[in-house]
Amino acid sequence: MQGKILEKHVTELCLEEFLSYGPQREPGKVGKSLLRRTKDGRVLSWKVEDDDSLCTLQEAFEKVDSRLGFNIELKFVDHAVYQQEELTHALEAVLKVVHKHANCRPIIFSTFQPDAAPLLRKLQSAHPVFFLTNGGTETFDDVRRNSLDEAIKLCLEGGLQGIVSEVRGVFGTPSTVSRIKESNLSLLTYGQLNNVPEAVYMQHLMGIDGVIVDLVDEITAAVSDLTKPASAHEGGESLSGSLEQRQRPNFSQQELSFLLKLIPELVQH
Repeated sequence: MQGKILEKHVTELCLEEFLSYGPQREPGKVGKSLLRRTKDGRVLSWKVEDDDSLCTLQEAFEKVDSRLGFNIELKFVDHAVYQQEELTHALEAVLKVVHKHANCRPIIFSTFQPDAAPLLRKLQSAHPVFFLTNGGTETFDDVRRNSLDEAIKLCLEGGLQGIVSEVRGVFGTPSTVSRIKESNLSLLTYGQLNNVPEAVYMQHLMGIDGVIVDLVDEITAAVSDLTKPASAHEGGESLSGSLEQRQRPNFSQQELSFLLKLIPELVQH
């Protein structure tokens, strides 16, 4: 309505209404305005540097190079209580598209919803399922979302393949990395610190399996410079004719702990 904000969850929209928001595919057609709500409750206009029309998961499968893997995050409303039938209905709708259109594309599933993650694993076994967690950087009513220890427990009980944690949660409790590895779980991270090359390199040293970043090209190039092989000669060959590998720094646990505390402090200044 004019002058009023209409707030709906995406799951409450039919496909036609969903596609009517934002930039439109037809030349000259103006879509409905998009707004976003910040964590502090403010409602702001949707403004980004580059924008495009909304698309469906099927279209993403059809138009994105099949060599690129997808991390399909299943989003649900924080603090809402879901019945298993609701979760099953939402997950099966996604799985139907995946089974029909994914072909051989590498895929992982991830979700913050602690009941949806193990349920998704029960509904399919073709693709890994990761549990998303803030790693203790925020507090939720559901204790399963409040620490990496709880995330490990959920993964082991639900037969999940790994954890995706806010990177500050990992830096705050670095000892959990070894416990995650000992549990045969993979560990990925996300967060603003992952746009800092030194923070990503530190995770490389810690044995973390991967990072989710905004500045993909920049971070890839920067970390490659830190980890690429070094040679004794300009031509890249050592005297023995083989490439010399740059030695990985050998930090003690005390030194590593100090660096883990130092990196976030440096980033703030």
